[in-house]
Amino acid sequence: MNAQKPLKILQLSAEVVPFAKTGGLADVVGSLPKALKQLGHDVRVVMPRYGRVGIKKFGLKKKLARFPVPLGESEEPTAILEGTIGDDVPVYFVENARLYDRDGIYMYPDDAERFIFFCRAGLELCKQMDWRPDILHCHDWHTAMVPNWMKTVYKDDPFFAQTATVYTIHNLAYQGIFGYRVLEIAGVAEHGFIVHPDTADLNQVVDFMARGILFADMVNTVSETYAQEILTPQYGEGLDPLLRDRSDRLFGILNGIDTEVLNPATDPHIAMNFDVNTLERRGVNKAALQAEVGLPERPDVPLIGIISRLADQKGFDLISAIADPLMKHVECQFVLLGTGDQKYHDMFERLVKRYPNKMGIFLTFNTPLGQRIYAGSDMFLMPSRFEPCGLGQLISMRYGSVPVVRATGGLADTVEDYDPRTGEGNGFSFEAYDAMALYTVLVRATETYKHGDVWRQLTLRGMEADHSWTASARKYADLYYRALATRTGEHAPDERDVFPTSGPGV
Repeated sequence: MNAQKPLKILQLSAEVVPFAKTGGLADVVGSLPKALKQLGHDVRVVMPRYGRVGIKKFGLKKKLARFPVPLGESEEPTAILEGTIGDDVPVYFVENARLYDRDGIYMYPDDAERFIFFCRAGLELCKQMDWRPDILHCHDWHTAMVPNWMKTVYKDDPFFAQTATVYTIHNLAYQGIFGYRVLEIAGVAEHGFIVHPDTADLNQVVDFMARGILFADMVNTVSETYAQEILTPQYGEGLDPLLRDRSDRLFGILNGIDTEVLNPATDPHIAMNFDVNTLERRGVNKAALQAEVGLPERPDVPLIGIISRLADQKGFDLISAIADPLMKHVECQFVLLGTGDQKYHDMFERLVKRYPNKMGIFLTFNTPLGQRIYAGSDMFLMPSRFEPCGLGQLISMRYGSVPVVRATGGLADTVEDYDPRTGEGNGFSFEAYDAMALYTVLVRATETYKHGDVWRQLTLRGMEADHSWTASARKYADLYYRALATRTGEHAPDERDVFPTSGPGV
């Protein structure tokens, strides 16, 4: 396989920015294709057209008239609309009013059928267009049936004879668990359940994620550390035996961020634009955020920001244990943006009443406000129990907010703990998942904030780092070539060749 040959790549995802988003998956699939396109590849994206994806709003145009898509023992029609990411990356929208014309994206009783149909339509539209992809890049459980089909339903289909599959795990905790009927809908009932000696549960259910891991030519997750963590029972979510079996095909590739959109020098949502050469302007954003939150305007007090889903996974059980002592004994302010478990909504509402001059909260989802928190906070808190990659710490550094994180997954790969003896580091981190460890690191960070020159260097170090998609897109391209070589038998995978998952600099 000539590694310089431009590839035809179809990305399949349940959500894509700017069309539909519930989490980081949408950000990745909204950005990675643009970076791959800049490398010279023909990359296209397919997703369902949910009710919220307005035809006029996004300027969608008809691409393919109605055609039948196999579903179980029958067929169901679809039509394809087309939009774009950026200026020139096509996005194909699978039309089916019965399955997708709803207010939400997920959490419906027929989710298995909805995503099976979308994926099958994605493969069939390639045939309709006579566009033969080299790579089918499948994201998370919603698309995991595609690698399974390539080894069953489409195994002898000459159209896909030279097509390889890459399966990306964005969050192993969400696996897509369903009953036997799903195999019939997917057309693979004759092959039955997955049987694995060390994962007995797989013999009783249809686990989409497990099928993606088992059948894909290559598997990756979204940071080097997380790729190692999920091989252990602690982080493997019950699939670690299967992942260990496939570890020769498992790689970690760190996510990037869209540095064109996420740019404090041009961001229209913040009070004043700034960059590394005009860092003094950043203080205007802090003052504006304090006013918006209803906190006293105090440049001398560190403002801690957090933007998150309010759930135990994100470390809010640790925050709940230290919130009162932190507010009482540490000179700081705190601003929160997010929604989630009701117990945490209640907790933060109580804290705001108790400490109105130190805490402000927005129990909602608001992207422009989020940008202002990145631009106006002094530090950004992410004490996650586990974090496959994390985008918040990358965005915060881009905007000059110093990250305070637990050293897990992508947080460990991107945030180096500040060492006052050497002056090295770009943030603050702690290892033990423990409330006192979190309290201690926040005290360290707030004390360091008092040393203005040191803090300025931490801020600049984060802003000057390159967290764009360019480097990661090259690694994905390498993974695609490796998948093709493995598919055709030209090359046996070896994780040491391209993507080291441990060692210096990882």
